Amino acid sequence: MASYKEIVTKTVIGKAKKTSKNNIVINPEQMPSTVLGCWVINHAFKGLSDKGLVKINGSFDVNVWYSYDSDHKTAVTSKTFNYTDSMNVPIKSESEFNDESEIIVRSLKQPTVSDVKINGNEVSLVVEKEMGVEIVGEGKIKVTIEEDEDDYEEIYDDDKIDEVVEQIDTEYLD
Repeated sequence: MASYKEIVTKTVIGKAKKTSKNNIVINPEQMPSTVLGCWVINHAFKGLSDKGLVKINGSFDVNVWYSYDSDHKTAVTSKTFNYTDSMNVPIKSESEFNDESEIIVRSLKQPTVSDVKINGNEVSLVVEKEMGVEIVGEGKIKVTIEEDEDDYEEIYDDDKIDEVVEQIDTEYLD
């Protein structure tokens, strides 16, 4: 007769992703004529539980390369931006999101500048990113246990095999 055992293990109990845009304004030292390039670096983030939601607190540096003085000179300006994104991650049935749950946050699409405009002495940017969250908690699975089952393979020493071979009647088939 088969019986059952429960195995408690760590499992992904919730998973979600979110694309977000941040509108950013940078004020360079000189009045820009043309934006020559923009890039985002040093993206850092951490996920925290907040009343059933996952809050992602992060930051990144934005660098803007621009020309000024009627496109005769160039400069680079940098600024660090902080952000907070909230995600309501759906939890799988019969699972519980609690303080013991582990929150894993991944950047599925690194922050990139998708739009840039010069407005007087300001440079307006739109930074897009996609973040993924996995919540790891405890899960249970049931497995069938076969009682009194001998699943060991029997092996013999070579000495015993030689004895058995010597006892074979070679005249048997004649």
